[in-house]
Amino acid sequence: MVRSVYEPLNRGDWEAVFRDAHPEFEITTQRGPTAGTYRGQEAVKRQVQDLLGPFDVWTIEPEEFFEAGDHVVAFVKVRSRPTGASTDMEVRNGHLWTIRDGTIRSLKTFAVREEALEAAGLRE
Repeated sequence: MVRSVYEPLNRGDWEAVFRDAHPEFEITTQRGPTAGTYRGQEAVKRQVQDLLGPFDVWTIEPEEFFEAGDHVVAFVKVRSRPTGASTDMEVRNGHLWTIRDGTIRSLKTFAVREEALEAAGLRE
């Protein structure tokens, strides 16, 4: 279920992104200009669009997945190019997804991958 979110996110296909998400899906980001918690699909969509606004290129590629009960941790690689820049940036982050009753309930992002594992009760 979590795997199926990344490809449509890269395309900006919000219907597919939220296909398996709860209506009150929430995202929590800890860093950056849009850091905070956003609840509800429309608020999440606006937050992500605001985050991506300064970039000409942006893709997110999942590299590894770890499961623990209601949680899935994804190690991801994010490539982006700020508007007007000539080179891409690349960072690796951790995503902690929570799934309950067959729906995606939340996503928390972590700048340090291992922190996402710890939040899920896992160790690398």
